[in-house]
Amino acid sequence: MPTSKHLLTSVQVARFVAQGSLRLDGVVPREINERAVATLDGGLPQVSYGTPLSAAFARDTFVHELLALPLVAGAVESLVGPEPTVDHHAVHIREPHEGHAQDLHADAIIDVRPDAFDIQLMYYPHEVTTAMGGTLSVPGSHLRRINETDVGRVQNLRGQTRLTCPAGTVVLLHHGIWHSGRRNDTDRRRHMYKLRLNPTVPQVRLWDTSDLHDPAVAAELGAGFPWYEQATARLEIHNRVLLWRALTGDDTFDVEYWVTRVTNRPTQRSQA
Repeated sequence: MPTSKHLLTSVQVARFVAQGSLRLDGVVPREINERAVATLDGGLPQVSYGTPLSAAFARDTFVHELLALPLVAGAVESLVGPEPTVDHHAVHIREPHEGHAQDLHADAIIDVRPDAFDIQLMYYPHEVTTAMGGTLSVPGSHLRRINETDVGRVQNLRGQTRLTCPAGTVVLLHHGIWHSGRRNDTDRRRHMYKLRLNPTVPQVRLWDTSDLHDPAVAAELGAGFPWYEQATARLEIHNRVLLWRALTGDDTFDVEYWVTRVTNRPTQRSQA
């Protein structure tokens, strides 16, 4: 049903399922951005694993104000529900002229949950230019399961993106996406705040589903990316369909019958 909340649309969630990320460019006001930079330079206190998000940050902190912004709050609720818990948070600072970058990696261990995912909120409080070494990510890589730096030897993949963005940009990432922090070749520090959130409710139709049957939904879920080969593209689409079925509760949805083919069990039907 339509809602007055700033929830994501079905097309936006389908894009997230296909790409593994969603950008909200320049949505954070300047006053919060300025406070954030000053705060991040000094570091942040830890938050215990499993702390409810509503209890994790004092009201006078920039993090509380960031998460209370309607567009940010609506996007978070659309993906992980109304009361997620904090997995961890961290301050990532790239010093001027560091001369090195992270290896390409996925965070944590192999996570094979087919019906749930965490999100990683990445907040950039100031403009990020190409020379500042914005976060690199590989669209559509999040359902190709790896453990941390299994792909660390890879230097470049066709279609990878290197984030450049205006101040106050928030990027929401599926926990499995391949990414790395690039080196900073400027005279200025680059700041990024990361917050990983765990769902506490089934991730089923948490967004505005009024456009659930829009043809653009299937188009998003069937999109390819330059690093795919034909066979691997089919595998990624198959995995997306499985996730979309879980998120919508619709076990009949498919793209080009990829899941229908491999879940066909005529023996089970004949015994029913």
